[in-house]
Amino acid sequence: MTNSDLTFTSPLSAAAHHSAPLLTLTVAWHPDVERIGEQCIWTDDAEALELSRFVPAFRKPGREGAGLGYGGISRAPLRLVQEHDGLTIAPSPGRMAVGVNGVEISAPIHLSHAQLEAGAILSLGRTVLLCLHWMRCLPKHNPVDGWLGVGTAAIKTRDLIRQVAATDATVLLLGETGTGKDVAARGIHALSRRAQTAMVSVNMAALNEALAAADLFGAARGAYTGAQASRPGLFAEAQDSTLFLDEVGNTPASVQPMLLRVLESGDYRPLGASRDVHSDARLIAATDQDLYGGGFNQALLRRLESFIIQIPPLRTRREDIGVLMLHLWQSSKLAGGAGLVPPAPLVAQFLQYDWPGNVRQLAHVFKRAMLALQAGEAPDFAALVDRHPAQRPWPAPAGGATAAPSAGTAGQARKKLADLGEQDVLAAMEQSAWYIQGAAQLLGVSRPSMYKLLEAHPQIRGAEQIAADELRLALAACDGDVEDCASRLKTPTEALRRRLRTLRLER
Repeated sequence: MTNSDLTFTSPLSAAAHHSAPLLTLTVAWHPDVERIGEQCIWTDDAEALELSRFVPAFRKPGREGAGLGYGGISRAPLRLVQEHDGLTIAPSPGRMAVGVNGVEISAPIHLSHAQLEAGAILSLGRTVLLCLHWMRCLPKHNPVDGWLGVGTAAIKTRDLIRQVAATDATVLLLGETGTGKDVAARGIHALSRRAQTAMVSVNMAALNEALAAADLFGAARGAYTGAQASRPGLFAEAQDSTLFLDEVGNTPASVQPMLLRVLESGDYRPLGASRDVHSDARLIAATDQDLYGGGFNQALLRRLESFIIQIPPLRTRREDIGVLMLHLWQSSKLAGGAGLVPPAPLVAQFLQYDWPGNVRQLAHVFKRAMLALQAGEAPDFAALVDRHPAQRPWPAPAGGATAAPSAGTAGQARKKLADLGEQDVLAAMEQSAWYIQGAAQLLGVSRPSMYKLLEAHPQIRGAEQIAADELRLALAACDGDVEDCASRLKTPTEALRRRLRTLRLER
């Protein structure tokens, strides 16, 4: 926040002294994509807010504000009135189409506090999309590479990342699959004193239980059958750097006490070695599991939770979806193609969906949508997300019409591994862009079971088994697209990405 933000003409000067949550309008999509992510904070809930082409001002931290400006928005304002039980939106008297959560309205409509808490999507002229939501802190420029968003949850998560990055504290990242725990881990490492070294990552669920201790701590020659030479472990590789223990909830039980010892003293002993080794590696752990249920070593958990960051699910930060889509679009190889700007009606569907697979699912669906546009097809959003409709608390417009439901997650019964063939596994991996969790959900199996299916599959390889030269050639053939490379090599995307980082091949 700069001095220019705190002026008598800036809404932030009033917001700075306001303790209650503030209703905020965030530009989720706009023909001028530079406007996406700008916000208007409503500081005086006693006064109606008039919204037109020219007022109010939307801004980003440190920048001057301006009206929405687009010619398709009426000069005649629509009115937003805060009430004790929510918000009333009265459309403008002109001909501009106004939509709320996918339903066009012609008469005043009421949104409850719960609907505002979930984020409501306001469409103006079928082109400009705004998200109405609560802000519990002021907008702030506190960038963390890769961690995007303009809402409260994104700002506070970045604050925590920056706060703990300045220390050597062990960090535990908790959150649903696909929320960006790996992005947070990389952000912590990049802002730490260890940033000049390469972060070392390991998927704990993928460790072979018999060799997990050797993988983590190393082994002396002859320590086990086949150990013809001594080998360093991941802790040695991460010396003076950061060791990221992804899916730590799936750590084999046999090595959990060993991890506890490292966290307590920094010392560990490679298998078959005669003396201890001291580790200076900084540990970051992540999981989407409940570690407090008793199955996980509770003493180890107490050490891991030195600093906890709860990564929020995407459904609680709807105001960030437009910013994330803009990033995906601009970073896509398809962005430069003629006519490949995502159409606003499609964007509106992305904004209204609850994304049970979080940011990862958003990225996959967006990529498929852009490929459909490239092929000259109109993307079918329901087919892209492949879910059955589930009712969400949309407002009903005046006149008794019901609002269109959004898609949700359908329950799926667990399947027996014996019922799944090799082709089923391959098809699921392809459909989920070679992400293991997505494939497990498609097949209706647990993640540990999915790893067993992958290990037994004759065509699927572990990324560590693929020679560096083959990786270089495949990555070049895929123009640097890691997901396409994973499909070509038939190896899980997460493990491939980690291997590429280790080899410093990822662009």
